[in-house]
Amino acid sequence: MYTAAIPPVSAATEHDKAAIVIDQLNKHFDNVHALRDLSAKIFYGRLTGLVGPDGAGKTTLLRILAGLLRPDTGHVTLADFDVVTNNDAIHVISGYMPQRFGLYEDLTVIENMHLQAQLRGMDTSQQTALFTRLLDFTRLAPFTKRLSGKLSGGMKQKLGLACALMARPKVLLLDEPSVGVDPVSRQDLWHMVQELTGEGMAVIWSTAYLDEAERCDSVLLLNEGQFAFDGPPGELTQHLRNRSFRLEAVGTQRRAVLAEALDLDSVSDGVIQGASVRLVLRVGSSPEQIQMLANRTGAQLVPVPARFEDAFIDLLGGGPGGTSALAEHLPPVELTTSSAVSCHNLTKRFGDFIATDNVSFEVHKGEIFGLLGPNGAGKSTTFKMLCGLLKPTSGEAHVVGLDLRRAPGIAKAQLGYMAQKFSLYDLLSVQQNLEFSAGVYGLGSNIRRDRIEEMISIFDLRRWLSVAPGSLPLGHKQRLALACALMHRPPVLFLDEPTSGVDPITRREFWTHINGLARKGVTIMVTTHFMDEAEYCDRVAILYRARLIALDTPDALKRDAASANCPDPTMEDAFIHLIETSALTDEIEI
Repeated sequence: MYTAAIPPVSAATEHDKAAIVIDQLNKHFDNVHALRDLSAKIFYGRLTGLVGPDGAGKTTLLRILAGLLRPDTGHVTLADFDVVTNNDAIHVISGYMPQRFGLYEDLTVIENMHLQAQLRGMDTSQQTALFTRLLDFTRLAPFTKRLSGKLSGGMKQKLGLACALMARPKVLLLDEPSVGVDPVSRQDLWHMVQELTGEGMAVIWSTAYLDEAERCDSVLLLNEGQFAFDGPPGELTQHLRNRSFRLEAVGTQRRAVLAEALDLDSVSDGVIQGASVRLVLRVGSSPEQIQMLANRTGAQLVPVPARFEDAFIDLLGGGPGGTSALAEHLPPVELTTSSAVSCHNLTKRFGDFIATDNVSFEVHKGEIFGLLGPNGAGKSTTFKMLCGLLKPTSGEAHVVGLDLRRAPGIAKAQLGYMAQKFSLYDLLSVQQNLEFSAGVYGLGSNIRRDRIEEMISIFDLRRWLSVAPGSLPLGHKQRLALACALMHRPPVLFLDEPTSGVDPITRREFWTHINGLARKGVTIMVTTHFMDEAEYCDRVAILYRARLIALDTPDALKRDAASANCPDPTMEDAFIHLIETSALTDEIEI
């Protein structure tokens, strides 16, 4: 093993030196050309974002840079070492945090760190100062004796980062480190990485969050195995000058207005922002069509600065359009009660630990209701009680007027549930999973056949029918999970982080379906760590330390977070403000 000491990188002397040189890189997997003639340079002291849709080749590229895959043709050097001929050196001078970091969940935090040090050939008895520094850096010092399986998502990612930094690498490779991480923990990770680049380290951060990419020094945009863009994010954003607009004061019409706008020839992309709709025009298009839409709906059309996300979607050809084929197949939902979901003083204890503490709210028919909070706040526990999957310790929960304690079977038949962790059966094929779901909900043979065919067509699953779900690309896994949850056309749908880890275009596809379902009267409860997705919700409830700390519309929550330093807060700003204020209040009370 290569064990030479690696001197720290000097930001002053090496900031303009290439840490990684990629030259005409190609990689095939059978008939799939995963990477095509890639060439780029990545520099010390800079944070480089790696973005692109699912299947673009991001993870394949990172694994080649980490020396875990061999390219078919072309060359890559990392810190002047060839990743093939000097492979042992690569494993010492680089740190790699894979997309699903392989922590040993039955080991404690400190035991995982010791194991990683030993795997790198380090004498752990001589590394007390290093462990102390990494624990302080990641704020994990109070949790050294906690099993990693008991950590929150954000804490697991911080432990993964600590292990990747174990040998003080010159180059740090992070494959979507913030997936499934709440905005507060994501902010912590961001500050940590900025500190590392400030010390001269080269960092590649693969991300599905385009607001993160916008804050990088440079961005590599991969699409179908090729670089579609290489440069500062602002350079790409400039291409959208005078093409980004917002329809303001649309209010309750916003879902219908967005769907209509996305089907216009002149519109490339669009999203909901609270009571407004944000739109991006195609190259060469005038705002005439969207101005007519504004006039007809009583909205005000306002030019707004372009974002990197606007440019990203536009470069890839635009979003998926505004019509949901899924919603088009559904009849309007008829309920005898206006309250689709409700809970009163809902509480769940696991021994001495309180996961949900006296939570009460009501969700109306056809409403999209967001349940947000930091990792470990109690969102998934609350979800599972409302779905009848967990029995509350105390309190009440109702779905379409049915008490989940007294009629759990009947109530469950009225809802669909898409779990946070992929919950399909990997021993069954895609076709068999669809058939199993249809059977569980008691669909008759003719209806079952029609519904399965409908889902295969809508979610583009035909070529995957004989494949096990674990072999599917992430976007198709999530499509299959949603198809199974909707097989029986429930009036209430629970979505627990449905778009975690998928690319922005697939997220837009999901929200086209969600918006369409809501317009048909389906009630939707959703958890998410993407704060731009919270903007789609009619109302948002925020949990912190098992308690409900806020419940209001996205726009109202943003208004409450406004300050002299942040006069126009984003939903993420509002989320962090609420969590920090609540944490400060708890400290004062203690």
